[in-house]
Amino acid sequence: MSEIPRGAIRFNTDSNKPELWDGSQWAEFQLSTPNLGRSVDTQPGARGLFGGGQLHPSNGISDVIDYINISSTGNAIDFGNLTVARRWVTGAVASRTRGVWAGGLDPAINSTIDFVTIASTGSQTDFGEQIDSKATYGGCGNETRGVFGGGNPAASSSKTAGIDYITIASTGDSVNFGNLETATASLCATSGQVRGLFFGGYTPTVLKTIQFVTIATLGDSQDFGDLARSNGQEGQACSNATRGICSGGTGPSPCTDIEYVNIASTGNGQKFGDLITAGTSTMGAVSSPTRGLISTDDTNEDDIEMIEIATEGNAVDFGDLSVARDIGSGCSNGHGGL
Repeated sequence: MSEIPRGAIRFNTDSNKPELWDGSQWAEFQLSTPNLGRSVDTQPGARGLFGGGQLHPSNGISDVIDYINISSTGNAIDFGNLTVARRWVTGAVASRTRGVWAGGLDPAINSTIDFVTIASTGSQTDFGEQIDSKATYGGCGNETRGVFGGGNPAASSSKTAGIDYITIASTGDSVNFGNLETATASLCATSGQVRGLFFGGYTPTVLKTIQFVTIATLGDSQDFGDLARSNGQEGQACSNATRGICSGGTGPSPCTDIEYVNIASTGNGQKFGDLITAGTSTMGAVSSPTRGLISTDDTNEDDIEMIEIATEGNAVDFGDLSVARDIGSGCSNGHGGL
């Protein structure tokens, strides 16, 4: 019998599984996907985190981080706190292990970047600083990079077209990536494994535009298409690996619309369904490979609604935040960029 080359693959008809020759033995492939975000209480599945925000009904500013197990339903649980107390309108990105928040108001616009380990609980750790202090922008990324686009810089009446990025597994300051086509604030963003999408915003005219970047490269955004509606300000976005979802929006008037696009192509948003509650000047959206969870406005500003990303249909109730608040941001260890 001739020597088996290292790296050879065979199918074991006894176990019905593929195997790899490592040079000395046949090793079975690991075909199952590990549980994302296994928590300290052994609950499996992807986790979503919501951080910061404006408290209701007091209108104070919160540093609370909540988490939810996306595969279940129920109310959010306290996770810890942001490093900057009283912080809101941040941007957030995540890998499978880390959730990262950047910028925001405290109440002045700041440049702080901090992170948590998603599978545990606890308060944030300093990561670095943004190139510019800014708030009300979109964050997206993959397992390696977090990308932040647009927003209000320190002069809060102005807008920025700047895009910067971080390497999530390390720490350090953000680095220039490129520019959006238009200086824009109050936009939302989500990711596939290759692309990051930026939806809407205002300039101060409310935008319907969808833009994309290739996360692993550097450069300016490119045109993807348009939202079907004009409510492109302060929406919320989430995704699986195939679809990007944009929901709600407050400008020029609050709406319940949910739209989707196919991330790998280009084109305009298509109708997905409706939120229970109009408007999303809220705590963000998070996702697993199957579900999207969207924090939406109501009297108490604490609702979390759920959609099944691979289908079309209206959102249903999931639960409530631990503390009623809005205009924070969310991230997860199961979104479409991972």
